[in-house]
Amino acid sequence: MRIEGDYLRDGAVCVRGAFSPAEIDLAREAIEQNLASLSEFSKRASAADDAAFVEDFCSWQRIAVMERFIRESPAAAIAGELMGASVVRLYHDHVLVKEPGTRKRTPWHQDLPYYNVEGSMNVSMWCPVDPVARSASLDFVAGSHRGPWYMPRTFLDQQAAWFPEGSLAELPAFDAEPERWRIIGWELEPGDAVFFHMLTVHGSGGVEGPNRRRVLSVRFLGDDMVHRPRPWRTSPPFPGLADELAPGAPLDHPLFPVLWRRAVEWVENRPRPSPASEDSPSESGVSPETR
Repeated sequence: MRIEGDYLRDGAVCVRGAFSPAEIDLAREAIEQNLASLSEFSKRASAADDAAFVEDFCSWQRIAVMERFIRESPAAAIAGELMGASVVRLYHDHVLVKEPGTRKRTPWHQDLPYYNVEGSMNVSMWCPVDPVARSASLDFVAGSHRGPWYMPRTFLDQQAAWFPEGSLAELPAFDAEPERWRIIGWELEPGDAVFFHMLTVHGSGGVEGPNRRRVLSVRFLGDDMVHRPRPWRTSPPFPGLADELAPGAPLDHPLFPVLWRRAVEWVENRPRPSPASEDSPSESGVSPETR
């Protein structure tokens, strides 16, 4: 296993050889079972005249092989080490499959504004079970995990379905200003994975040629992550959770099981992510400190 990049500096790294062939077989089987039995949260993120780009969420409780990968693979331990956490909880699983010839680019976005959680200690893992060319892999805007929050929009038609229009900054034209923004990314083989902060801006290209791009993504929560109910349907949604967990409460709930604990005592001076990303904007787009 080898880490390429600097998580604290850039908000994203590549972990070469993160998973064994047997663990990739589990992930591949989990993806195929998920595609064969899509949940109510699934959606197609490409147009009808394009090849299919299919997403699904929150299937670990109904797909045993997916739960096995999440609990038995080193993914949670890697996430814990990267964010310097003492405990790692599961947030959710996310299957993303682009079929051969999918032209649709995954637009630039951050993950955290779509969610019902807040805090600075978090990691998203993106694990392909097929070889991924650099052109089809994730691109990251290095350092963007420090903020600000950008307006989350629907992938297919760019609608503001979450925060109200004008309440958050719009994404800059990253592609048009290459001298201003440092874009990083990696070509990947099965067994490799990228790990990134939920505020790191990222996107990816389409899929050329005859190969599929099947990915199992798992989102992890660290020590300071808490519940942040929203007045809208988050992506993914967690129906009824707002009735069980108060705003600001730790995510101590069966939906978010503990996957990993640090074996040694926590060291207070351990490097932490920038505090600029610790508090989410309110629904009106104003930081809690400046209301």
